[in-house]
Amino acid sequence: MKELELKYGCNPNQKPSRIYMKDGELPIEVLNGKPGYINFLDAFNGWQLVKELKKATGLPAATSFKHVSPAGAAVGLPLNEVERRIYWVDDMGDLSPLASAYARARGADRMSSFGDFIALSDVCDASTAKLIKREVSDGIIAPGYEPEALEILKAKKKGNYAVIQIDPAYVPDPVETKDVYGITFEQGRNELVIDDALFAKVVTENQEIPEQAKTDLAIAMITLKYTQSNSVCYVKGGQAIGIGAGQQSRIHCTRLAGTKADNWFLRQHPKVLNLPFREKIGRADRDNTIDVYMSDDYMDVLADGTWENFFTEKPEVLSREEKRAWLDQMTDVALGSDAFFPFGDNVERAHRSGVRYIAQPGGSIRDDNVIETCNKYGIAMCFTGIRLFHH
Repeated sequence: MKELELKYGCNPNQKPSRIYMKDGELPIEVLNGKPGYINFLDAFNGWQLVKELKKATGLPAATSFKHVSPAGAAVGLPLNEVERRIYWVDDMGDLSPLASAYARARGADRMSSFGDFIALSDVCDASTAKLIKREVSDGIIAPGYEPEALEILKAKKKGNYAVIQIDPAYVPDPVETKDVYGITFEQGRNELVIDDALFAKVVTENQEIPEQAKTDLAIAMITLKYTQSNSVCYVKGGQAIGIGAGQQSRIHCTRLAGTKADNWFLRQHPKVLNLPFREKIGRADRDNTIDVYMSDDYMDVLADGTWENFFTEKPEVLSREEKRAWLDQMTDVALGSDAFFPFGDNVERAHRSGVRYIAQPGGSIRDDNVIETCNKYGIAMCFTGIRLFHH
């Protein structure tokens, strides 16, 4: 198959629409549903991300994409009991490593992952398919599917769930093009290999970046490679916990990603874990309610006459002081930035979310100020010398 006709492009008024190969056959097969233009953009970017994560770590990987940027990305490490609860999988028994990777990727930012497109590095197994079955998702791309997994996925969305199989041996042309306003742009593909060598130039007083931190930094940088720029990514324990994408200002990336990382950790606070939800409240409604409860707008779900819609009894407020005290316990977070930090304010914000390790290109005229701010907090920072813009 050299081309596949699509219903429309980014928007319903954009017709005709198709994906096609200039030479050779398409490296994909649509096993179910009718993926759209944006679905394929998410699928192909997501596949590249998880393929690189698997190569860099040796572990199965998953990502949850929305609007051509990852909402979460992770490798298949076991979940502890708290993580199983905040990802809503504590009732699912043992999860396969691939299912654990998707639970982490989906659970990092459940608000953003709602209606996601999934990419998996490995053949989708039944354990992963059963997890996907219960989530609101538009589709999935993987190198293959176990028969039971495929039947589970085909039943989603009244039989319309998009299931794409990609040839894992496919190698794209080293030169890529795209048209904007009738003008063709051409560039070499970003084939940068991200490994430990990228983190060798440590420029701070703290020179120690342990192996787990290097793995987390690699996950951050690979995630950024497929995130709309400007972008910053916080990672802890093998998963992205906060991604700030597509911001014009670097500090806004750092703040946005930091807020998402904070929310990930606040979900583990005992007051949040023990919120007395009504029995039949839906998963999405629980996620939305938790998000508001943890915010400064908590009265939107705790006001008299309103809380009764969500809870069996009125919860106590999670005060600003309690949140700060809890967040002060978050440590050993790794942070990657797709371009240099122009000011030390990015480090100040990162520190408040437990960042201990930073990888960024370096090259700002204020590098000395950024390094000095890292030294103030004992943060180890390396200069990669590599920018990772993605548009």
